[in-house]
Amino acid sequence: MSLPRIYFQSFSHPLHRRKPDREYERKLDGDAEARLIKLACSDPPEGCARWTLHLLADELVTLDEIDFESISHETVRRRLKKHPQTTSLRLLGDSR
Repeated sequence: MSLPRIYFQSFSHPLHRRKPDREYERKLDGDAEARLIKLACSDPPEGCARWTLHLLADELVTLDEIDFESISHETVRRRLKKHPQTTSLRLLGDSR
């Protein structure tokens, strides 16, 4: 094989990815996302110094704020990361 052909094949491969096998339904729409932010900015539950991602996920399900039986802490993290008002809450791993 010549060098240009190897070069072209190695860099064009990532451009041609397979399409996903299934579609994922969003667990948090805009309304539920707003409720999540409101909850994250509120006082934490009694006995806790601050909200954790797991506590927020559990509380959303408990309060029937979403239409799903469960939601992962990673989904909560991704949604909160997009909103600047939640960065000061130290929920996203910033320990400064």
